Amino acid sequence: MDKNIPVVILCGGMGTRLREETEYKPKPMVEIGGKPILWHIMKHYAHFGFRRFILCLGYKGSVIKEYFLNYEAMSNDFTVNLGKGNQLSYESNHTEQDFNVTLVDTGLKTMTGGRVKRIDTLMTPIRPPCLLSVNEL
Repeated sequence: MDKNIPVVILCGGMGTRLREETEYKPKPMVEIGGKPILWHIMKHYAHFGFRRFILCLGYKGSVIKEYFLNYEAMSNDFTVNLGKGNQLSYESNHTEQDFNVTLVDTGLKTMTGGRVKRIDTLMTPIRPPCLLSVNEL
């Protein structure tokens, strides 16, 4: 199997069954053992060689974006050189160095088919993608 096939993860559900946990964060960001559910799912796929991910965002998608935007700084030791353009160098590496993660806003109330349709241009010419719905966990 081609390991360059993207794993599409639908991260748009409201998480109503986990209301206590999802009031302030989306279901994919609910933590298990100190890491978000989404991280565990991606690590599972990475174990089998898949490193390319497309995340279809919906409910509280900005929380997921912030997680990935801050991932390097929160997962590594680093040095900041202030006064010179805030140069940043990382002192250690985490095991997700070769992950490629595309985050796509697919709409707050968009249904599953609509979410997949909105990433169609990212899938060409690969058919079919590996698809997982976090909404159904």
